[in-house]
Amino acid sequence: MPRGTTRCYRWPRTTARYTIDMALNKNKDLKMYYSIKEVAAELQVTETTLRYWETVFPQVSPYKGANGVRRYTKDDIKTLRTIYHLVKERGLTLSGAKKQFKSGGPKENAENVSEVIDRLKAIREELLGIKGQLEMM
Repeated sequence: MPRGTTRCYRWPRTTARYTIDMALNKNKDLKMYYSIKEVAAELQVTETTLRYWETVFPQVSPYKGANGVRRYTKDDIKTLRTIYHLVKERGLTLSGAKKQFKSGGPKENAENVSEVIDRLKAIREELLGIKGQLEMM
């Protein structure tokens, strides 16, 4: 290679475009992995809290790349939502939440409750939007 020139590696355009489109896509249903920042924002906890929960609960095991960046799947997020519900909303200690996970029964109940709460919050937002539109008329 002549001096002063740089080597240019070319990716196939479709692959690069697909990667960029997925990174910028706001539709969360299309994503396979979520960053720790996205998960923390969704659950309204700090990234440090998520890292600590990983050490306490072996059920949470995000994929870690070669550089150590955590990538959470939808199943990981569902488990974290259950932990959040048990610890933050029901007021259990971490050891109490861990016991609930080991027993298995209440975990399913907590998942159902957190799903119902999420649906109710979405319905409330929709109703508030409709109320605002009606008040403008």
